[in-house]
Amino acid sequence: MTQQTWDEVGGLLPHDEFRAASEAIVANIEQVIEGKTATVRLALAVLLAEGHLLIEDVPGVGKTKLAKALARSIDCTVRRIQFTPDLLPSDVTGVSVYNQETHDFEFRPGAVFANLVVGDEINRASPKTQSALLECMEERQVTVDGVTYQLQTPFMVIATQNPIEMEGTYPLPEAQRDRFTARIAMGYPDSHAELAMLDGHGATDPLHELRPVSDAAIVRQLIATVRQVHVADAVKQYAIDLVTATREAPDLRLGASPRATLQLLRTARAVAALEGRDYVLPDDLQVLAVPVLAHRIIPTADAQLARRTTDAIVSELVHRLPLPHDRQRNPYDTRPATGNGRAPYEPRRP
Repeated sequence: MTQQTWDEVGGLLPHDEFRAASEAIVANIEQVIEGKTATVRLALAVLLAEGHLLIEDVPGVGKTKLAKALARSIDCTVRRIQFTPDLLPSDVTGVSVYNQETHDFEFRPGAVFANLVVGDEINRASPKTQSALLECMEERQVTVDGVTYQLQTPFMVIATQNPIEMEGTYPLPEAQRDRFTARIAMGYPDSHAELAMLDGHGATDPLHELRPVSDAAIVRQLIATVRQVHVADAVKQYAIDLVTATREAPDLRLGASPRATLQLLRTARAVAALEGRDYVLPDDLQVLAVPVLAHRIIPTADAQLARRTTDAIVSELVHRLPLPHDRQRNPYDTRPATGNGRAPYEPRRP
């Protein structure tokens, strides 16, 4: 099987073309998801950061619609997996089948062989089936019967789960949750957005009429452009300090992993690019701390008894941690340096 490997991306896009392509995707998704611009943009940022998204919220708020709207906005291969207790790992990764004509085994690809894989109610599958996603999410490859098959670019898993229903569900293990770049919650819409939803969704489902506004080649170029976003050393150290704070917090018995630090920076690059910047600000890391870190940490028993959520703990750490003071000069800043060779952090474009 000859496929493009996950590290093969396209060329860079000029600033105007990047903004036009990203805004078109966001606007297209918002035809289906009303009043959730920040959530939609974060979902797109995870895609451009080459990550995976976990959408966790109560039933009926549009988790699956967001996943399907993002998938349909991009003219890529899309596969949807309805996770059920009887789902097998081979249904996800694929299986080798004996061919009577050739007298040999041939590989039948599973549902993960697509650009976007939508996993609905992922916590309803058994841990054995959930573990089938571990290799493909981290290494962008699938190994079946000793043969490794590379996945295409872009590749993204968008999974949904219901946090309040425990009957017939299997909680995601720590290794699985750590592979999701971000966890978001849809939340209830405000009254204006819900009224617009009644008008737009009352007779027909706009998802059925949604048409692609981008394709895999453009998404690969968007990803390549995001990779070039500059991150100053002081911002990198601030990311490390944020993650280290979770490992030292007394309310947590498990902090965030080094993978979390890497994905925090990757997502910050994507957010900065979507905001029209070619550099990352500490503010980007602060905004992303909860969605990127909160699902990876485990509170202590005392914190759980006190009903302290991981979101609240991470928010408190962000507010307590000071912003970087020794702010390095950005390579794109053309202003004269100060006496100590430094300049204010935020650069001004020439």
